Amino acid sequence: MPDRQVLTERSATVAAAVKLHRHVGRRRARRFLAEGPNLVEAASRRGLVRDVFATDVAQHRHASLLAALDCPVHPVTERAAKALSDTVTPAGLVAVCDMPATRLDDVLAGSPRLIAVAVEISEPGNAGTLIRLADAMGAAAVILGGHSVDPYNGKCLRASAGSIFSVPVVAAPDALAAVDALRAAGLQALATTVDGEQRLDEAGELLGRPTAWLFGPESHGLPSEIAAAADHRLRIPMSGGAESLNVASAAAICLYQSARALNLPTRP
Repeated sequence: MPDRQVLTERSATVAAAVKLHRHVGRRRARRFLAEGPNLVEAASRRGLVRDVFATDVAQHRHASLLAALDCPVHPVTERAAKALSDTVTPAGLVAVCDMPATRLDDVLAGSPRLIAVAVEISEPGNAGTLIRLADAMGAAAVILGGHSVDPYNGKCLRASAGSIFSVPVVAAPDALAAVDALRAAGLQALATTVDGEQRLDEAGELLGRPTAWLFGPESHGLPSEIAAAADHRLRIPMSGGAESLNVASAAAICLYQSARALNLPTRP
């Protein structure tokens, strides 16, 4: 049930939550903000929600959701809701959530068959979309390698459409070590490069094996040492004048092909 006191943007509770907009604040607190009913509900299903802030309008609009939460619900002013939001049009509903503690070792212990590895991905929209794609294609995890974006950035969370709460996301600052660990666990590493020695549409035999796909940013591709560490480097055949695909588009094509070849379970 909501508290009676309406908090303003100056209240200590709101001010502490606002600090989670920054990467350093999230890292120190091991918490992040989820905005809007879809993300709040998805985080709640994982048991990650610790506090919720809601305007009067949001309390009425999402009464059933708020009633089901097992955490404090703080009424806030519209100005406080704006301070808690990083969107142009605040939803009026924001949750403070714990970061899941997911390690690569935990993922590998489950004998995964498909993993997406994104290296040096700085654009949060692309990272969030890739997480959503990996979830949809049945990947066991997403690994964000090198100096990739914080997956709990607000834009990344929204682009994931809640999938960040469904598929494990692991940060791996040492991307090369992560690739080595994946290969040691029995996964082949397939790198996407514009000059790959093999076409994706001719790699049917490879795609039927447990795979870790390696994706880099469209601007300069995978770091050379990461591409060199892969078992195979594949290119996506294209027509027309397009010279390359952004990371989310490339991931959609590659993960779908692997999911089909591996016969991963799908919904009816």
